[in-house]
Amino acid sequence: MPNVTYELANKRIFVAGHRGLVGSAVARRLAGENCRILTADRGQLDLTDQATTVAWFETNRPDAVIVAAAKVGGIHANAAYPADFIAVNSQIAVNTIEAARLCGVTKLLYLGSACVYPRDSQQPISETALLSGPLEPTNEWYAIAKILGTKMCEAYRRQYGLDFISVQPANLYGPGDNFDPLNGHVVPGLIRKLHDAKLISAQEVTLWGTGTPRREFMYVDDLADAIVFALRHYSSDETLNIGSGTDLSIGELATAIAAVVGYNGKITFDHVHPDGMPRRSVDAAKLLKLGWRAKVSFDAGLEMTYQWFLANVAAKNGK
Repeated sequence: MPNVTYELANKRIFVAGHRGLVGSAVARRLAGENCRILTADRGQLDLTDQATTVAWFETNRPDAVIVAAAKVGGIHANAAYPADFIAVNSQIAVNTIEAARLCGVTKLLYLGSACVYPRDSQQPISETALLSGPLEPTNEWYAIAKILGTKMCEAYRRQYGLDFISVQPANLYGPGDNFDPLNGHVVPGLIRKLHDAKLISAQEVTLWGTGTPRREFMYVDDLADAIVFALRHYSSDETLNIGSGTDLSIGELATAIAAVVGYNGKITFDHVHPDGMPRRSVDAAKLLKLGWRAKVSFDAGLEMTYQWFLANVAAKNGK
């Protein structure tokens, strides 16, 4: 185990975005630590408003901040709302990082995304690939905002000597996700679509793209554990990849989800719609060398995610 660079005991830790997929998992993980977790609903704190954000930081005085708040979505949402994705996520990054500096935060972790890396990056993608080529057009707006937050952490370290770091996780899934079939990410979107198809005994389901792109998938509680690990043990200008090592094609993913959901119909692909990046998996060698690795297998994580969906989404909708 590496040396502790930041002690969590008795710290006031603000989890920005605590109701989201990642933020809720981070709050669950921190509950087992000897620290005080600070949270704020959108009604209490609008992170897109700079004055409000600074005022909240001045009043609550967190020691550490985990920036998990973001506007997120899949290919459809990114295409439909490009201005929202670049503006909201840029505002969150600028306001939280600057407020943290002004109010004496001693450690900040900014959550990026593997989509910050160029479309044609060598796979698996190293941290050094950042800004080395053009982005994937289907999520360019979100990626640019996430690159801004990532580079702000680097800049604030250099100019102010602050222990601000960033991490770039692989594709995520798990309890608390957005299961909207159009605006959600690929795993929850497919769970919802195939579950609904099973209920009406649909003989065929058509999915976007060719089914050939490959993605690395990580269970969100593994990410939360890695975030706490990085908060303690990582301090560097360079961003840090977080991955599981599990990578599947979208076709393979759809087949796996159909088996968990119990959908026995035919799955076809609509080649007219875009695929996105041909492959995206991250090289997490640096994190593995520090002593952390994922614990939840993809099969186990998928089953737990579907059970959460049944209890918390399908049950509420009478399905």
